[in-house]
Amino acid sequence: MCGRFAVVLPADSIVALLRALGPAPNWPPSWNVAPTQNAPVVRLHPQTGERRLDLLRWGLVPHWAKDPKAVRMTTNARGETLSTTAMFRDAFARRRCLIPADAFYEWETIGTVKQPWAIARADEQPLVFGGVWEGWRGGDGTVIRSFTIVTTAANPTLRPLHERMPLVLEPQDWPAWLGETEADVSGLVVPSAAAFRRWKVSTSVNAVRNNDASLLVPLPPESAAPQSLLIQ
Repeated sequence: MCGRFAVVLPADSIVALLRALGPAPNWPPSWNVAPTQNAPVVRLHPQTGERRLDLLRWGLVPHWAKDPKAVRMTTNARGETLSTTAMFRDAFARRRCLIPADAFYEWETIGTVKQPWAIARADEQPLVFGGVWEGWRGGDGTVIRSFTIVTTAANPTLRPLHERMPLVLEPQDWPAWLGETEADVSGLVVPSAAAFRRWKVSTSVNAVRNNDASLLVPLPPESAAPQSLLIQ
């Protein structure tokens, strides 16, 4: 699964990487993106069909919800059931998106404690997650644009930490996932074959209020014992 991630790439780098068009939003780098926060997402503009980089809220609110507060916020969507689950079925068919990231975090359960790990690509390229997005509009004109990250079974490298991992897409798959080309994208929902590196990090990442580059600093070996702290 994916409960936190880091995105510190500047807007112009994301625009160049994902070939987005139009104005890009400004946002501060975040080493600890958490549910309900905004994050940069690339999607096809509903009117122009162009790739656009926008800030969307992490935690999907379906367009058919009468009250977003009454709907369970979903930050991850199981890739195996995207086409059959009411919450995601329509978005999977029509509103897929790409979420850039520098790294994501996973917590290894050791007995009764959890040790956070940071995970990134071994080739040092940005991660690009597959996701789906929704636009919700209230009777008072309120608009919430939100997304969720698709997950798959973990690959062998990450399976010791958790049984799930985000769907990581390669550049050749981006057009199909976005809907620019005709393809059965269900075939893309598989564990990534890319090489990953992982390292233990401080439990400071557990608290949303902590958000700086130190969160990605590897723990020295003698300090890498798991600690029992809540994830806030």
